[in-house]
Amino acid sequence: MEQKIRRDRNMGDNLRKLRLCHNISQEKLCAELQRRGCDIGRSTYAKYEAGELNIRASVIIELKKIYNCSYDDFFDGLDVIV
Repeated sequence: MEQKIRRDRNMGDNLRKLRLCHNISQEKLCAELQRRGCDIGRSTYAKYEAGELNIRASVIIELKKIYNCSYDDFFDGLDVIV
């Protein structure tokens, strides 16, 4: 039986925007996340930004601390129905 992929809203664009606003590469961001206990490689993080992989809550919590932002920044615009 073929399994269909369910499209869901993703925060990839917001993750990319936050990272670029803080002028940090994916490599440096992942190194900081690893230092904080999140075992995330660059290829995995790239999939978060591309919307190919759902991000873990623990990573969002650490990103919030790194960026000194609100959780709303991660979900900005996701309530708009396309």
